[in-house]
Amino acid sequence: MLHHLAPFFLQWGITALSLWAASHVFKGIRFTDTRSLIVSALLLGFANAIVKPLLIVLTLPLTLLSLGLFLLVINALMILLVSSLVRGFNVSGFWTAFFASIFITVLGFMLGSLLMGGSAELVAPLPRSGLWL
Repeated sequence: MLHHLAPFFLQWGITALSLWAASHVFKGIRFTDTRSLIVSALLLGFANAIVKPLLIVLTLPLTLLSLGLFLLVINALMILLVSSLVRGFNVSGFWTAFFASIFITVLGFMLGSLLMGGSAELVAPLPRSGLWL
């Protein structure tokens, strides 16, 4: 049963490592202790899984008009949301969250592709049966 939780824990660790690295790269991001880092990583994962899709649907016209660049704003808002909910996680402002979200996304993608088999697929594989139904 624990083998089903392994990808969750691995992604949680990648997010925590990315947040920790971002706190060392950007002066405006601070964690007071390890607990706040771990809780922030967990809450950021939940926010990205639950709140972010709702925001994407609600802002779809704006996202389409900006050719998808508004998604960067949504990522920054997710970081600001988590920082407002977790005591000990401080983000100095929107632009810090904006650039940190880009850094966290890129680093998380690279670490995930490295740790989860060496290749990251962004497209769905074709069906083997040849049917498109």
